[in-house]
Amino acid sequence: MTLVRYSYPSFRTLSPVNGFGRSPWPGLETEIDRLFQSAVGGFDSSSARFPVDLYEDKENTYVRAELPGFNRSDINVEMVDGYLTISAVRKTATPAQAGEAQPEDSFTLTRSVSINDEVQTDKVSAAYENGVLTVTLPKREETKPRKVTVAVK
Repeated sequence: MTLVRYSYPSFRTLSPVNGFGRSPWPGLETEIDRLFQSAVGGFDSSSARFPVDLYEDKENTYVRAELPGFNRSDINVEMVDGYLTISAVRKTATPAQAGEAQPEDSFTLTRSVSINDEVQTDKVSAAYENGVLTVTLPKREETKPRKVTVAVK
């Protein structure tokens, strides 16, 4: 699919010029181009990111990422300086030329999430099942919500 960018006059009018009218949504074309470029352009190993879901309950904070097609051994989870970093590497063999070793292509997806101080970093755990990575971040005891009873005097 090829997107064609039409030039619009730089002055602010909705009257047609040369058969084309000024777009009532400035910047829409740029945003659509950006979305198509990220979807069609493939992965750039220096900037490839993936979405994550963050949610919490009384005991834990969870980070969930969908990483289908990756091997468990190719996923790395690290907690450093208040950031949770998830990276995954996919390696694919490319067809080799006669008499050459089989080259290997790879790309890396990386995502870092800022984690607040209420997490016990020494008890962080991760599970990978059916293409979904779930990182469990237990909350510290002093930050967990507690019910306080009100005494009658």
